[in-house]
Amino acid sequence: MLLNPVVVSVVVLAALSLARVNVIVALLIAALVAGLMSGLSIEDTMSTLVGGLGGQGETALSYILLGILSVMVARSGITEKLIRWILPRIQGKRAMALFGIAGLACFSQNLVPVHIAFIPILIPPLLTVFNRMKIDRRAVATALTFGLKAPYMLIPLGFGLIFQNIILGEMAAHGMEIELAQIPLAMAIPVAAMLVGLVISILVTYRRPREYRDAAPNLGVAAVGTDGAAGASGAVGAGTGWTRQHIVVLIALAVTLVLQLVFGSLVIAALGGVLIIFLFRGERWRASDELAHGGVTMMGTIAFIMLVASGYASVLTETGAVDSLVASATGWIGDSQLVAAMVMMTVGLLVTIGIGSSFGTIPILAAIFVPLCAAVGFTPLATAALVGAAGAIGDAGSPASDSTLGPTSGLNVDGQHHHIWDTCVPTFVHFNIPLFFGGIIAAMVL
Repeated sequence: MLLNPVVVSVVVLAALSLARVNVIVALLIAALVAGLMSGLSIEDTMSTLVGGLGGQGETALSYILLGILSVMVARSGITEKLIRWILPRIQGKRAMALFGIAGLACFSQNLVPVHIAFIPILIPPLLTVFNRMKIDRRAVATALTFGLKAPYMLIPLGFGLIFQNIILGEMAAHGMEIELAQIPLAMAIPVAAMLVGLVISILVTYRRPREYRDAAPNLGVAAVGTDGAAGASGAVGAGTGWTRQHIVVLIALAVTLVLQLVFGSLVIAALGGVLIIFLFRGERWRASDELAHGGVTMMGTIAFIMLVASGYASVLTETGAVDSLVASATGWIGDSQLVAAMVMMTVGLLVTIGIGSSFGTIPILAAIFVPLCAAVGFTPLATAALVGAAGAIGDAGSPASDSTLGPTSGLNVDGQHHHIWDTCVPTFVHFNIPLFFGGIIAAMVL
């Protein structure tokens, strides 16, 4: 079993990823290992991988379009206007402020799908306010990461529609059918476990005041309306008027939401939102190259990782080694669904924390998990919970994940927030541990 091509390939992938090898290079090497160990030639292995790229083509395109829409929203300044309205209502109330930040971050995945684009715009101007309130920035990091992860796991809109469609499509590709409407039910327990982790981080772990010096941020980001350290306090009352661009962006976001609900396609929805902004002169057509470049810069790497991950999953399937792995694992696990769930969650943690992308991990894990779940006797709902939770478990805490890089980019502009110890470790502890047990519980009760 240990020499099974799938096992060796996944171990190679995890080892290379944890060694900080570029994830695309790691995927390609792991695919070659799987193909060569199964008797495929290098040419056949690469042909299979390239042929599998089409599996996530629509998802990758959705990411690129959402990246462009995110840049448009960021340039309008509308997200900063929202924080200016909320901030006076939460000053002096640390817990309320942190839960409010988590709530705002939740909007970035579904209702206003800008992903991490809002963080370098909103967080640097607030650092002085956080300092005066003596808020522990580790709590802010956990609040932001919760908002970047939990909504797409639970709600099938925006990035959630992408994530849940990947689960749906990959399960179907490996012989197990499930309805899209059932996936939120499958993810409810893992997300509830994450919520417990968020509450513990805010009310228990990081509840004590923490001192930071008031230092002028190194604003190498698009922090609208800020001027060094003074920008934090000035942001509260400045810029109260609504411009034509703000209104156009709001209309575009509403159109994006409606198109998602009507067509169930994020490509159509994001394209519609982008076109609305152009047609109503929220942005000039001549700026389209600049906007596209910004969108690809923001989301292109993730999109390409997902394409290569789909090809990698195709190599694993084509080798035929998945069937022998399932047979070996079933014999080792026996009839214990509990042991099977624990093993799958552990594998998911190792793979995802190395790759740093829940979206890119799902096709890899589904190729192994779905046949194994069927052999052990898990229901489709339990299988969806395991695939989704195992795909999401390593995203928080991964040094290479946008769910951790995003918060650090906003919190460390004045050099007082360490990426590993102040973002990765807190999010790992408060989200991966609850997700591990939440995924197992969901698999056992669904």
